[in-house]
Amino acid sequence: MKTFRSFLTLLPAIICSLSVFADDGYMNFEASVYTRVSEVIKMKDPEWLKNTFEQMDHHLKIRKIYLETHRDMVMIEEEALEPIIKFFKNRGIETAGGITITVNERNNFQTFCYTNEEHRKRLKQIVEMTARHFDELILDDFFFTSCKCENCIQAKGNKSWTQFRMDLLEEAARTLIVGPAKATNPNIRVIIKYPNWYEHFQGLGFDLERGPKIFDGIYTGTETRDSMMTDQHLQPYQSYLIVRYFENIVPGRNGGGWVDTYGSNSADRYAEQLWMTLLAKAPEMTMFDYMQMGLPIREQLRGKWQGTDTSFDFDAMIEPYLDKDQYTKEANMALVAATALEQIDGVLQYLGNPVGIKGYKPFHSTGEDFLHNFIGMSGVPMDLCPEFPAEERLILLTESAKFDPDIVTKIKKQLMDGKEVVITSGLLRALEANGIEEIVELQYTHRKVLVKEYKVGWGGLIAGEKEILIPQIQYLTNDSWEEVSAFDGGLGWPLLHRAEYANGNLYVLTIPDNFADLYNFPEAVLNKIRDTLSKHHLIRLYGPSKVSVFLYDNHTAVVHSFRDEPVDVQLITAKEKGMKDMLSGETLKGEDIPGFWGQPSTEKTFDLKIKPHSYRVIILGDVPQNMIPEK
Repeated sequence: MKTFRSFLTLLPAIICSLSVFADDGYMNFEASVYTRVSEVIKMKDPEWLKNTFEQMDHHLKIRKIYLETHRDMVMIEEEALEPIIKFFKNRGIETAGGITITVNERNNFQTFCYTNEEHRKRLKQIVEMTARHFDELILDDFFFTSCKCENCIQAKGNKSWTQFRMDLLEEAARTLIVGPAKATNPNIRVIIKYPNWYEHFQGLGFDLERGPKIFDGIYTGTETRDSMMTDQHLQPYQSYLIVRYFENIVPGRNGGGWVDTYGSNSADRYAEQLWMTLLAKAPEMTMFDYMQMGLPIREQLRGKWQGTDTSFDFDAMIEPYLDKDQYTKEANMALVAATALEQIDGVLQYLGNPVGIKGYKPFHSTGEDFLHNFIGMSGVPMDLCPEFPAEERLILLTESAKFDPDIVTKIKKQLMDGKEVVITSGLLRALEANGIEEIVELQYTHRKVLVKEYKVGWGGLIAGEKEILIPQIQYLTNDSWEEVSAFDGGLGWPLLHRAEYANGNLYVLTIPDNFADLYNFPEAVLNKIRDTLSKHHLIRLYGPSKVSVFLYDNHTAVVHSFRDEPVDVQLITAKEKGMKDMLSGETLKGEDIPGFWGQPSTEKTFDLKIKPHSYRVIILGDVPQNMIPEK
């Protein structure tokens, strides 16, 4: 009897344990939620904690929750932490600590001053307290400084603000964060989460060269929100590319991506941020934050394109949570996140490792900021890296490459080796006095022109929809050649230019003054740019802008449209290749592309229709039986 009673006593725990193991989470990534200290403080109320957690847990397969201990000079009492940690551990959820090093976010994101002894002492205490309770600690976006107080001005001396701040935070990372954390808890892993504004990190003290070597890992802010509704104006492609960039900085140590619900004009836009993060193969997806997951879904989140069989189906998601045309309390943002995550989890199992055209961005560089994302939005698969990719057959160099003092020498070496280099007009301008003329005598004239007509190769004039302002580039006739020309009033200027050097080709891509005007180039112009940049990849895209291609090393691809209307595109690949839709199992029909100048056809084109804010998953060749989804 005693044994039976003991069994009955243990039964609830056994059932709980079984339920945890029955929910295996997502197949290809782990899901986490970050909790701000204001919500952690509310968790001291067991009933509030239970109710709010159940609202979120009803939808999401959560594996980890980050519990913040400090933000805006507000700190959780240490004795309150353990009951909260125990609540989650009893439900099979891992806990980690979080710290946001701010004085007042609402005051222009005011951070700690690292020449202020009181701030330094307080930060060390916060870290030590947090390390006593967690084996993992993550720093939210704000381990930077914009302070220009008298102490900072004096301490800066003759250094630039950029160099001073990077040195200051390198010291603070070692002596105020990582050192104290590990002295308190030798088992702790200290992670730094970097925000989405990577082009400008160094100016505020973020050091992507030294910082990742100090911390045990890094994390990626992948929130791009809506470019028209927020003041950052980030392009959706960045949710993918920034993960790839950080992964290339510290391979295998980029812990995941981080998205919030702010500034999305539709549920689709929120879902796209999650999808892009995971298509880049982030191992963990963190939703910011705990309270946002409980926010009720608003009718305004239903995109105007809904009801047309889009990838994210708002109506199918909400239907079980309708009560007489009213949303039930279970219809919250956790439901949106869970719907998007479940869907992309079924796609990721088919995809290999991401590949793309290597863009080179040296550490601490600026120039043509965020341009790679505009190019990615124009249908060119990008992969950004901090080291010069000498092994690649073709590379793209934007103006930021000017920060490499040996860049011209490296370009020459690529061309001597029979490889190809594409540089932007911004980099051409930067290198005019630094040796580029030894390769080709081009002049960035600093004159501008509004263009609306184009010519690709030997073809006729192509009309654009709007005038676009571009710089005028001047060259020596027959020394180099226009691949694409832009016209106004009977005069023309290079848009894509080619110069032979030794055994390779140097291309110059003229960038409009407004980067977003890349989206306004006619399809034929974009197609020629893609032909040039994507020539060494198995698939390239033909069609309008705002359709992106994500390539993988197992001959799979995802084609995603960020457009608000349906779009027809073509995928170009080698003639002998077949093409199938992985999700439907449909074999796509291809047509041979006629050869030029009497040469035989070598490629095929496949027509593809894509719904608004939707994707297609493609594989070249036959689909292995174990990769065909069940009906």
